[in-house]
Amino acid sequence: MIREDLRIGVFVCDCGSNIAGMVDTKAVREYAETLPHVVLSIRNKYTCADPGQQEIQKSIYEYNLNRVVVASCSPASYEPIFRKCIEGAGLNRYLLEMANIREHCSWVTRDKILATKKARDIVKVAVARAKWLYPQDEERIPVTDAALVIGGGVAGIQAALDIADAGHKVYLVEKKPSIGGIMARLDKVYPDIECSI
Repeated sequence: MIREDLRIGVFVCDCGSNIAGMVDTKAVREYAETLPHVVLSIRNKYTCADPGQQEIQKSIYEYNLNRVVVASCSPASYEPIFRKCIEGAGLNRYLLEMANIREHCSWVTRDKILATKKARDIVKVAVARAKWLYPQDEERIPVTDAALVIGGGVAGIQAALDIADAGHKVYLVEKKPSIGGIMARLDKVYPDIECSI
């Protein structure tokens, strides 16, 4: 169920000319203001830079935002930065939605009008997704510092040795009575015709 007290802030990034060279970011920002539950829409030259992040944090305080949408670059690179940013303003890190208007739009669309329309659609979808975000807590699960390697052939032995050299306990399991796999059954091996053992 969508909450009715949603207050979404949308931050549209120019990314210099990476996005603004092909997308009319001013039009995207203006469009974002018309979307349901959006109480604020801001355009920045570089949202990931310190001034852009400070503006996000300031807006969270001033407008009592409880969801943030950042329309910028790839979440693979920048999502951790923006999660940390909103967390610094007291908002749960999982109340962020990214709209990738660089890789998914400006870099792959060659017509400025179409790129702007596509960027508006991407932002619209991100705002719609933001409505369904809920605070989450990160759970810590204990992990046993050990590895199980199945198969005592040459690859299994090497994997077990590499893991052990990294300082971890290793359990090597082999169904045959001895390790070595096919290599142990060979007499001589190429290129030096050495004994396989």
